[in-house]
Amino acid sequence: MWWIRLKALIIKELLAVLRDPKGRMILIGPPILQLFVFSYAATLEVRNVDVMVLNRDAGRWGYELVQRLDGAPTFRRIEHTQSTAALHDAINRQRVIAAIHIGPTFSRDIEAGRSADVQIILDGRRSNASQIVGGYLSQIIASVAAETPAGRQAAPSSVTVIPRNWFNPNLIYQWFMVPSLVANIALLIGLVVTALSVARERELGTFDQLMVSPLRTHEILIGKLAAPMLIGLFHVSVYITAAVFFFGVPLRGSLILLYGSAIFYLASVVGLGLFISSLSKTQQQAILGAFLFMVPATLLSGFATPIENMPEWLQPLTLVNPLRYFLVIVKGVFLKDLPLSEVAGNTLPLAIIAAFTLGTAAWLFRRRLA
Repeated sequence: MWWIRLKALIIKELLAVLRDPKGRMILIGPPILQLFVFSYAATLEVRNVDVMVLNRDAGRWGYELVQRLDGAPTFRRIEHTQSTAALHDAINRQRVIAAIHIGPTFSRDIEAGRSADVQIILDGRRSNASQIVGGYLSQIIASVAAETPAGRQAAPSSVTVIPRNWFNPNLIYQWFMVPSLVANIALLIGLVVTALSVARERELGTFDQLMVSPLRTHEILIGKLAAPMLIGLFHVSVYITAAVFFFGVPLRGSLILLYGSAIFYLASVVGLGLFISSLSKTQQQAILGAFLFMVPATLLSGFATPIENMPEWLQPLTLVNPLRYFLVIVKGVFLKDLPLSEVAGNTLPLAIIAAFTLGTAAWLFRRRLA
């Protein structure tokens, strides 16, 4: 019967992946290691930075500003200098990411109610980090300015802004990073395992035997699809468990919706892997093809930069990227209880991508059979 043939093929595919002890370690060890390494290392937060201060003011407010800088937890070390040349050299040699120059009339101008300027020099070679550090420094300077005589006089007419961060009140970066890694690492494992499937059989000479077996083309496709999806669901389960119980990420949404969308996501990833594998003659070509797709897919998914910030001509390319849609689902289910309509709206493109790639892979199989 057809289900007996299909069961035998699925078991054969699982054994091909899991028979080798080194292969098992590659499927289990590196993904878990990547989850923990990226969760702590891949962060856009800026901490433990070094800054330099040139304070040419002998008054109270210059001293107060330096003390505020010294007490800020963001800065690891505050270097002091009396030379503008040393300040410029520290920036040039990347010893510090920012330098603050307080003029000699800073306190006098504040006491007189005049405008008092502070120069901030940032290392533009590290543009993102320097902008964040510049924002921190501006906040500290603004807090000092609010306590000056002119600042207290203007306080009654000033506007007080109280920010509230929904879904992540304490701005814990792991709450953003770990759910994103669930999607990214599942893409890596699913794509690589599937891309090697047909290419490995071609190198071993068993692909032609598979083509002349009693199995039909759709049965071969399902057998090739099932094993990577089972491995992918295993990894997704491990990542979700680690996210909730180790990293403390709240799971506010439905686990059923998350797993349901994950099945379509893995089907689209496996479809892409089978497509790449069908075009590859060797395992080396399959690996290169998988990474050729994976790097642009990560960059165009909205993982690191918002899609809205990309050039308009580039944004349509993200529509065929399954990672784009599953990132919305996994972060939404974890952090804000994404409703069924939103999950379904992002799952439908995954189903379309899966149907197209699997259909194309089936056509390539039939062409090979012919």
